Amino acid sequence: MPDLNVLAVVVAGVAAFALSGAYYAIVGGRLGGANQAAASDSSMPPWKLAVELLRSLMVATVIAGLAARGDITEWPGGLLLGLALWVGFPVVLWTGAIIHDNTPMASAALHGGDWLVKLLVIGAIIGSWP
Repeated sequence: MPDLNVLAVVVAGVAAFALSGAYYAIVGGRLGGANQAAASDSSMPPWKLAVELLRSLMVATVIAGLAARGDITEWPGGLLLGLALWVGFPVVLWTGAIIHDNTPMASAALHGGDWLVKLLVIGAIIGSWP
């Protein structure tokens, strides 16, 4: 298996974590109501923030492994990988949640948008890292 660039994984994971917080502060705050907790990371206890950072780092590690296996060495390829993963996983999972669990469309769109941002950012960073 190709070696992973640990620095790229850390930078991508931290960037995704930070952008996710900004995304929820901006977009989530506009939705209000049931999504109020998701709208502000400041209301999250420190342990939840740590878990979110760990999740972002885990996703960055997986994407880095896929990019290495796929010989993706430029940011457009990383963006395409992130988009393909978004369609293949979060979109499919949220569609199932809407259909089978009656998840409100606004909630699914909010969280689906967050995953789109994360996967595109991670893919672009991993893809462009030397």
